[in-house]
Amino acid sequence: MSLGDEQGYTDYGDTGHTRTRLPEGDPYGGAPRRGGRRSSSRSLVTVVGVVVLLIAAIAFANRGDDASSDTPTNKQPQAKAAPTAATGTKPVQTQTGTIPSGFPHTQQGAESAAANYSVVLVSADILKSVRRGEIVTQVFAADRQASLTDKFNKAYSKQFLSNLGLDANGNAAAGHTYVSRTAPLGTRTTSYADAAATVEVWCTGVFGTAGANSTNPVTSDWFTMTLQLRWSDGDWKVDSFSQKDGPAPVPGDDKASNADEMAKAVEEYGGFTYAR
Repeated sequence: MSLGDEQGYTDYGDTGHTRTRLPEGDPYGGAPRRGGRRSSSRSLVTVVGVVVLLIAAIAFANRGDDASSDTPTNKQPQAKAAPTAATGTKPVQTQTGTIPSGFPHTQQGAESAAANYSVVLVSADILKSVRRGEIVTQVFAADRQASLTDKFNKAYSKQFLSNLGLDANGNAAAGHTYVSRTAPLGTRTTSYADAAATVEVWCTGVFGTAGANSTNPVTSDWFTMTLQLRWSDGDWKVDSFSQKDGPAPVPGDDKASNADEMAKAVEEYGGFTYAR
């Protein structure tokens, strides 16, 4: 059974299928976003021009092989609600490239790793061939990297990128900025042992292309990622991951920003290192 078969998770396999959201009104004309957008969009996922959310494009076909022997499903009672207060523990002391690394060999370390890896796996960089290999090497366990690199490359094909308005290298057209930024809101460990952990990360994010006449305008979404982590080579690494919709709040009535404001925000506001 794949991760997509459990707990309502969506696992898109090797098809490259994506989730979609339909923008309402004039997305860059200042029209407010009205309540009910999220529910109505579910029935319109095939409409051309919707915003594409790129999460979990890869099916982890080898789930359940030797690595699964470390999964501590029956070693830990059902996880309780995690407190929201900061612990004061620094998440990492180092980083590899732009990705945090060197997470503590603790449950908090696993949660911090899951939060930071969620940001990376749903970033615009994962679409760029130059950065994709680096991300796979830095985020995934060593024995997963070769097969996952091949699967990611096939999933993010030239045609797939073209459908997003990107070139073969994952870059937006002149005058456009592709946006894919995720913000974790909280983590929950559902199982933990010395060698493996399963962590859920509740996220929101903004996704789409900012630019004049964009057919894929930037919108927001809410989702939960589940990451199977393994303690490997002195750090927490990803074995596999999946996602599901929500939990999502009632949509607000905020005034949508124009394309220039969105592009400028992406350039000017830096990201965070996330800690439990």
